[in-house]
Amino acid sequence: MKISTMSACAPALACTLLLAQVPAQAQDTATSEAVRDALAKKEGDADNTTLLKETLTAVDKQYSLIRKGKVQLNYELGYTYIGQEKINTDLSSGTATLFSIENTNSHTITNTIMADYGVRNNLTANLTLPLISRYSDSGGFSGVSHTIGDVGLGVRWQPQEVKRDEVAYTLTGNVRLATGTSPYKVDVQKGVATGSGVNTFNIGANMTRIVDPVALFGSFNVGYSLAAKHLSQQMYGATLREVKPGASFGFGLGFAYALSYKITTSFSFQESIQARSTLTFDNGNKAQTQTQSAGILAIGAGYRMSPKTTVNVTVGAGLTAAAPNLSLTMSLPLSL
Repeated sequence: MKISTMSACAPALACTLLLAQVPAQAQDTATSEAVRDALAKKEGDADNTTLLKETLTAVDKQYSLIRKGKVQLNYELGYTYIGQEKINTDLSSGTATLFSIENTNSHTITNTIMADYGVRNNLTANLTLPLISRYSDSGGFSGVSHTIGDVGLGVRWQPQEVKRDEVAYTLTGNVRLATGTSPYKVDVQKGVATGSGVNTFNIGANMTRIVDPVALFGSFNVGYSLAAKHLSQQMYGATLREVKPGASFGFGLGFAYALSYKITTSFSFQESIQARSTLTFDNGNKAQTQTQSAGILAIGAGYRMSPKTTVNVTVGAGLTAAAPNLSLTMSLPLSL
């Protein structure tokens, strides 16, 4: 049914005439009270400290511990894009020989379920289960691979009670199992890797301090990977038999800021350095890769939808050649 312009404007016109009869001082008082009521903290709203803790949890799951006997589930959806010009080299002779350059594009979507269990009030165990879909467009293979990624098992421990206006420390340890498709076993003409191919151990520490309405945080970690043995991958006329990854070191720093009772934002920088890996071939020759450095600058935002649900979105940009060109992550807590 079509409504005339005069009928649609009638309620607004009546309100205008009514307000014209109210004294200006009364209007100002009503307006001030309405503004104060709108800005006032409502029941169920979180204070800045709570929001900052939730933001830190979203930035890095290692910043948050849960109570003894409690279980917490989180879902994370991630997207990563890598575009590069790949230089194919022959490493079987121990020297690198350039013979071709090809463009390689990779799009990866990762669905991750993370489960935390409170062993003690200051000790949390966690399980990470990633499901990976990766599309690759290169000279060797163009298509999609769907499989489970590398499963992670870890613990987080706070050696001392967290106190306001003091630095909180969390020690971490985790194991990443080579359950995904190994890059040293996959047929490059039929699919792409969705895992690292090696079992990796990591230990680290995280520090955070809340200076309301800002939270400062930092972290560092070291990693060691076991060798991948008994391989039979064909590479440039030779058979790859063993890969010994080098040690890794990483650190990060950043801050989070509470804009309101419902919205927070965060800025962070992460750097990871991987030492040279040694490749052994069946003819006895060995080759080493170059040291790799991956730096990522990330900007995040969190929106508190309810007292139990906060959605966090983070966008990351690679700063070095070894880092992904673009990454996008959304995390959401799951109710039990």
